[in-house]
Amino acid sequence: MYVCICHRVRECEIRRVIQSGARTEDAVGDECGAGTGCGTCLDRIADLIDTENAGAIPVFT
Repeated sequence: MYVCICHRVRECEIRRVIQSGARTEDAVGDECGAGTGCGTCLDRIADLIDTENAGAIPVFT
């Protein structure tokens, strides 16, 4: 399913970007372009970030 219509970015691609380390909507946009057009998808991207990071183990430096 497309999350970002403007740049034709699918949910699976956004999830991969998040799993690779993107932690903000801007970081996702930098990697795949999602959210950099009209901005309608930014809430959905934020939800995906929260969902993907819900089970993540925090990294302490």
